[in-house]
Amino acid sequence: MLYDLLEKLGQSTGIKGMPLFAMFVFSLLLVSLSFKLFTRVLPKDQGREFAVNGSLSQGKARGAGLIFITCFVLLTSLFVPLNLELVIYLVLIYGAMLSGYLDDASDVPWGNLKKGLIDLVVSGGIAGTYYYFNSSAISVAFLGWKVELNPVLFVILAAALVWGSINVTNCADGVDGLCASLCMLSIYMLSKLLGSQTTMMSVCLIMLACLGAYLWYNCSPSSILMGDAGSRALGVFLALLALKTGSPFAYLPICAMLIIDGGLGLIKVSFIRFLKLKGFMKNIRTPIHDHVRKNKGWSDTQVVIRFLIVQLVIGICYFLMSV
Repeated sequence: MLYDLLEKLGQSTGIKGMPLFAMFVFSLLLVSLSFKLFTRVLPKDQGREFAVNGSLSQGKARGAGLIFITCFVLLTSLFVPLNLELVIYLVLIYGAMLSGYLDDASDVPWGNLKKGLIDLVVSGGIAGTYYYFNSSAISVAFLGWKVELNPVLFVILAAALVWGSINVTNCADGVDGLCASLCMLSIYMLSKLLGSQTTMMSVCLIMLACLGAYLWYNCSPSSILMGDAGSRALGVFLALLALKTGSPFAYLPICAMLIIDGGLGLIKVSFIRFLKLKGFMKNIRTPIHDHVRKNKGWSDTQVVIRFLIVQLVIGICYFLMSV
């Protein structure tokens, strides 16, 4: 396994960070090469009928999550010591990606029921696996609380976190560079809460390399789009990291802009569909990235930078309160 070789490399050079450095650089280069080689096999985007500037996406390679999530799983298997828990997580993340890719590649988009059932299986699998290998204890860092939840309640709440994360991340993917940039920032901040969990920290580093390579091609004006294949898998990964920190409520501030951008649209649709409140949020276009582009005149670059700034400020405030 490459992990053992990197350990020996670090010992021989006397540089503690050498294994992680080598892993990150190798991952970045491999994913970049994979995009060069395999982008041509991806389906083409048909344009987004209701999105602001949706027609500009027409003809671009869509479903790039197939490439970088496949690389992520392979690289994690090569560089990180595997155990049963991690293997199950990788299978479920890949399953979320594959379902999204098949939807991206389908001539007829999958219905909400079909996608919802897949999300339920993935969410329940992540929640149940986490509980089996860890516990139902959770903490609220800045309040100093730590409680042990009823196992059934914990699994239900954890599954809800994963399900919600899948959907808000999916909804936030609509501006060149936005979803991947926000995910990179959130992954980095969540990784700082992992403490001594070196395995998961290495997994985070690999995902950051994958997203960095993807952003090279996705920054405005983009040539490739992650599609549901990427956004759904990233949603699973973010929720998993929040669980692994032992403080799943950290997801709320650290992924705040993903929640605001994608989550408000889910709330709006739910209120209109189920509560018949047709006037609810009628002056707010969702996702929010469409609202600020259409109603406020922001450019794609302004959306990405300003959303990142807000997320960074919220994240810093959370860490300062948790000290």
